[in-house]
Amino acid sequence: MTRKEQIEKTKSFVKETLKNAEGGHDWFHTQRVLKNSLLISKNEEVDVFVVQLGALLHDIADSKFTNGDETVGPILARDFLTRIAVEEEYIIHVVNIIENISFKGGNEAQKFKSLELDVIQDADRLDAIGAIGIARTFNYGGFKNRALYNPDILPDLNMSKEEYKVSTAPTINHFYEKLLLLKDKMNTQTGKEIAEKRHEFMLLFLEQFYAEWEGEK
Repeated sequence: MTRKEQIEKTKSFVKETLKNAEGGHDWFHTQRVLKNSLLISKNEEVDVFVVQLGALLHDIADSKFTNGDETVGPILARDFLTRIAVEEEYIIHVVNIIENISFKGGNEAQKFKSLELDVIQDADRLDAIGAIGIARTFNYGGFKNRALYNPDILPDLNMSKEEYKVSTAPTINHFYEKLLLLKDKMNTQTGKEIAEKRHEFMLLFLEQFYAEWEGEK
């Protein structure tokens, strides 16, 4: 099987696996991350095959939807890549990417680094900010039946990974606990440049949100 065929098989596998996924973590999210990854890769010395596989499989079983079990995604990915005869060295790299891409509250140190991970992580984080990031955030908040905003519940910037995973805070808090922090966590120059614009859009949104909340003109 050629690499092109392996990529197409992976796309089909991901589309089928995520067909009933929550709207912010579905096939279309994966597709956007793939597009962003390929865009960023143009300016980076990376293995594009690894980037494509990692981007496609990065959210194959997000721990938010597996009762916090972070092993499900890597196991699913390894099993699938083995079945389509991807070489072991690539499987190891992709699994490491899946295990280390997540934000996890921002206070968790990565245990693996590679340029390919840097690219996919930036692409994934770009989809968490800006207009689509805002839409995804409120979609997930509705999915979890969370309040839009509660001025009595302040954002917590010092959560552990475990606390972050089980937080039930209002959706607006997520902007401060994650989204507004991502601009300064970008790895690549391209990611940083795109993030600046999307960050500014979120600040404008929040300004408008609070004005409307207070009943201002």
